[in-house]
Amino acid sequence: MSRAIIYSRTSTVEQSVANQLLQLRQWAQQRNLEIVAEYVEQESAWKAGHQRELHRLLKDAERRGFDVVLTWSLDRLSRQGPLAILSLINRLARHGCKVISLQESWTEAPGEIADLLYSLTGWVARMESQRKSERTLAGLARSKAQAADGRLPTRGPDKKKRKKRRLRGADNAFY
Repeated sequence: MSRAIIYSRTSTVEQSVANQLLQLRQWAQQRNLEIVAEYVEQESAWKAGHQRELHRLLKDAERRGFDVVLTWSLDRLSRQGPLAILSLINRLARHGCKVISLQESWTEAPGEIADLLYSLTGWVARMESQRKSERTLAGLARSKAQAADGRLPTRGPDKKKRKKRRLRGADNAFY
């Protein structure tokens, strides 16, 4: 029985890794893999140095504590492009670890084509992230322009939980 770890990541704390973990655990069981650890991250894959769990995973790989890294998709590891994905895959391979992605079934296939597919997947992840950022910036610019024209942007109710602020009066009697 091979020893496996699960790596899951969401970009924000508002998102949940529950679906990723459930399906990856079932997937491991179907393949008779023993899960020895789970690394759960709630950080952007763009923020260098912020993926603490990925860093811990890489350190643990050096100690050869597992043979397989299971992830929902390769973009969970990085959205920084082909070089970042290839570097991670090769670093793990040097320590005897294979990366298998639930969404990219070709990661289980042997052969030389894998490097090309890892590169393409890394490129797509980076482009997808950049386009999302561009759409967000365009939306912010549109809202700012509408506000400058005296037209407030329309949007739905704010569903984000926020802390209530207490205001104090000049004599500190009112909270």
